[in-house]
Amino acid sequence: MDKHTTALETYFKEHPPRTVAEAQQAIKDQTGIERSPTQVQAFMKRIGMKCRKVGYVPGRAANPDKQAEQETFQTQELEPRLAEAKAGKRRVLFMDAAHFVMGAYLSMVWCFERLFIASPSGRQRFNVLGAVDAVTKEIFTITNETYINAESICLLLKKIAAKYAGETITIVLDNARYQKCALVSQYAATLGIELLYLPAYSPHLNLIERLWRYVRKECLYSKYYPKFDGFKQVIDDCIQNAHVKHRDDLESLLTWNFQSFKNVKISTV
Repeated sequence: MDKHTTALETYFKEHPPRTVAEAQQAIKDQTGIERSPTQVQAFMKRIGMKCRKVGYVPGRAANPDKQAEQETFQTQELEPRLAEAKAGKRRVLFMDAAHFVMGAYLSMVWCFERLFIASPSGRQRFNVLGAVDAVTKEIFTITNETYINAESICLLLKKIAAKYAGETITIVLDNARYQKCALVSQYAATLGIELLYLPAYSPHLNLIERLWRYVRKECLYSKYYPKFDGFKQVIDDCIQNAHVKHRDDLESLLTWNFQSFKNVKISTV
């Protein structure tokens, strides 16, 4: 297949195969050559291809205007405040809510035969409104089993204000209606807390999104909880003790290196 290398490279850049079998068929269609899956895999590695997990661009973040808006926010609003936080002149926290539905969270495991876990009946949901300190990685939460609303935000603001009394506080959050309503804005002003709202379609600029993924991985993937109380307890314990028990993980996970979509290849296939 070496004499077809350039043509196949060009084809695979425009039509990345999801499986070796798909690549095998594409090579046959493009060149008339049939090769075994092992040979096809070796060829793809030889020309620099790897099996990589596909990433995603949130919402309309691929739009150049949105990217410019996000970059401006990051460099002119977020990074200066983070620099002050690092210098001890300000507290910066990232806020968002996560909704953990009790169910089967499947993942890969090393095993001798395929394993199955029971899927709990019902749709019980454990809601966590959280805020993580960008420097200390300490996590503040308000939890319930109903829904998160403006009153929940106010309760969390009060908890944060009590912890950092007398300090300058900035909370970075998205534009959810219950987070940007008059009640929240007025209460934050009363407490002396600055609310810094992210541009639209910018979850990649909110550090706490990474924390929620970490909690799901640690607590839920391929694990079974027979009772809802146990399900809630494991999640709550993980979050409350993460900045102590999982400090090294959080230091690596919650770095201030924010994803940019300016130079990424966006597939249309």
